[in-house]
Amino acid sequence: MELSDTQRPALFSYLLRHADDRLILGHRLSEWCGHAPILEEDLALANIALDLIGQASNLYQLAAAVEGAGRSEDDLAFLRNPDEFRNLQLVEQPNGDFAMTLMRQFLFDAYDVRFLEQLQQSSHPELAGIAGKAFKEAQYHLRHSQQWILRLGDGTPESHERAQQALEELWRFAHELCEADELDRELAAAGLVPDLAALADSWRQQVTEVLAAATLALPHDPYQASGSRQGRHTEHLGYLLAEMQVLPRSYPGAQW
Repeated sequence: MELSDTQRPALFSYLLRHADDRLILGHRLSEWCGHAPILEEDLALANIALDLIGQASNLYQLAAAVEGAGRSEDDLAFLRNPDEFRNLQLVEQPNGDFAMTLMRQFLFDAYDVRFLEQLQQSSHPELAGIAGKAFKEAQYHLRHSQQWILRLGDGTPESHERAQQALEELWRFAHELCEADELDRELAAAGLVPDLAALADSWRQQVTEVLAAATLALPHDPYQASGSRQGRHTEHLGYLLAEMQVLPRSYPGAQW
């Protein structure tokens, strides 16, 4: 697809945002490998991590092609500093306990299914194709995380308390999922990407219904994090990237 001179840098920035979301969340989930509470969850979380990192790889490849500056997907993933990442603050939050990880995942998954469903209608054929494959994976991710939220919230007193604490901690980051800025609006008007604002009501409705069924109460904390898409992050991202990027930065250009 032929992009205009203004659309090309805008789409590149947009692709980075959504690739970064998936790379960072996938890395977070990979930290559970060998540490999950049961073997089935060890395998499930590892597979979801692989799905997300695979989606990130596809988006980085497309971003590199759109940019046309000779950078590779590895360059975009491993050779940018924390302030150059555009992922949501939600996905960089530490795993905490099992309830924290699954609550973070559920909030993201409920948005991601809606986002990818709409992204399949993109006028950019390669982006629509990436979304089509990722949408199938996201549906499984949502079923998995939603089932766990119901089990934890409406389970034992301890699991309920931990799930409620996780929700209280993460809710301040959730509203950014469907928060659109000028870049989103510009590309949506061109038919390249979904209208994020249009997803907000259905996302909140599903989240509210599932949390109610899990006997969990929506927090009333007025504070809401913002600025992720402009490079504003919590302190957790720098530590995560230091670990994730240490090998390619220590041995630049290495092939294996």
